[in-house]
Amino acid sequence: MTDGPDRWHRWLLDVRFGGDAAACQQDLTTFLFPVRDMVLDRARLQPGDTLLDVGAGDGLITFGALERLGPSGQVIFSDVSADLLEHCRKAATAEELLDRCRFVLASADCLADVDDASVDVVTTRSVLIYVKDKAAALREFYRVLRPGGRISLAEPINVLMSLSDPDLFGGYDVTPVKALAAKVKALYDSIQPPGVDPMLDFDDRDLVGHAVDAGFETVDLELRVGVRSARKPVPWERFLRMSGNPLMPPLAEAMGQVLTPAEFAEFTDWLRPLVEAGKGRERIAMAYLTAAKD
Repeated sequence: MTDGPDRWHRWLLDVRFGGDAAACQQDLTTFLFPVRDMVLDRARLQPGDTLLDVGAGDGLITFGALERLGPSGQVIFSDVSADLLEHCRKAATAEELLDRCRFVLASADCLADVDDASVDVVTTRSVLIYVKDKAAALREFYRVLRPGGRISLAEPINVLMSLSDPDLFGGYDVTPVKALAAKVKALYDSIQPPGVDPMLDFDDRDLVGHAVDAGFETVDLELRVGVRSARKPVPWERFLRMSGNPLMPPLAEAMGQVLTPAEFAEFTDWLRPLVEAGKGRERIAMAYLTAAKD
């Protein structure tokens, strides 16, 4: 255990919202709860089922499932972060649900502590995007499912979301400062190289192929793509504290690494009014995949 929570815990519970509790609650209401409900609706849960949530994070899917499974239903929280599993354990204890919960420290592509044919449902939300061997993960999902078991996955398709236009930075028009934006983008690309990093090396067709190859005979995928000409306004100081995922530094840190103080000020002077006014483009692509084991 490192000093303080690990990066997955820090990002999931704080950094992605820029440390703003109100923004967290708004994101839960407008985006995360609807995604959770879609995953659980498509899972076709039955009373008494055992559900394995891979990459459980803060328990968004898992606690939602407990409400639907009835008193005999069981859930397994699986995650690579011991800190997040402990966070979920404390929450389950507080809600007097601990006797219906199990906690497994594991990656999606190696669920060795989960027995063959031992669960009825496997779920994920934004998990396979961090897994290099997605085919191995789908094979593990198939292995742990009982006959008749289902998977219900929600995964962002980042290759359809990214805006490669050099005049855009995070959807904002940075034409007058695109040389500075390119420096920040280059830092991000060095951390997560396009076409190589797990977030950027697959699309919805790959997910279907991995599911079929794993042995699932009934596979369904719904791709939802949304494009908007405006973004939600964000206070600049919070925007600086945010990052797109646990592997990326917050924007202020990234800018500080690659821009001189004068460049930092110039980039801020241009980008800040756009961010605070919501004058940017937004693209969202989410694949909802379900499959059944005969």
